Amino acid sequence: MKTTFDPQEDVDIAEKDTPFSGYFRVDRYRLKHRRFNGGWTALLEREIFERGHAAAVLPYDPVADKVVLIEQFRLGARAAGQAPWLMEIVAGIIEEGESPEDLVRRESVEEAGVELHDVESIGHYLVSPGGSSEMLYLYCGRVDSRGLGGIHGLEAEGEDIRVEVLPFEQAVQLYSPCETAGKGALNMTAAFAMQWLQINRARLRRQWGTE
Repeated sequence: MKTTFDPQEDVDIAEKDTPFSGYFRVDRYRLKHRRFNGGWTALLEREIFERGHAAAVLPYDPVADKVVLIEQFRLGARAAGQAPWLMEIVAGIIEEGESPEDLVRRESVEEAGVELHDVESIGHYLVSPGGSSEMLYLYCGRVDSRGLGGIHGLEAEGEDIRVEVLPFEQAVQLYSPCETAGKGALNMTAAFAMQWLQINRARLRRQWGTE
């Protein structure tokens, strides 16, 4: 049984084209790949949704022990039959020449009106590798939450973003993985970041200071 694969030698891309290109792009592949038994698959046709790579940050105030969350309309949730206003963390698509950390610092100001001080990487992962190449880089950032709130976002991009500052214990409940948890639990990037903070909260409060 074959258990290791070479992404170049064990994937044969016969053809690639782009049937749609707009704000996002769809690439179509005709390919075959090596099987676990050492043979090859039949010729497959697959579409990949291309939207670039993204980064997200959970703004955390270690002094007040509060997190900064944002709420905005998401058409994807509406199309899935869910309530489309979701409680999320700051996020955006990384622009050419921009680092993931640069992106979260910029988006924190645009979406939440807050400046990040220290930033710690949580990790990165493929969001939906069965149909997209998108990689998401996830962070936690130290902020001063005093005076935050209101409506933010870029008018030119049609953004209408409400900022809410919540005590840590209350925010954790928003992302509880149960059917009654509400609009927060549907956003798994935020839920993952919140779980990471739950594990690392005591260390961050020591490291970032509570005075």
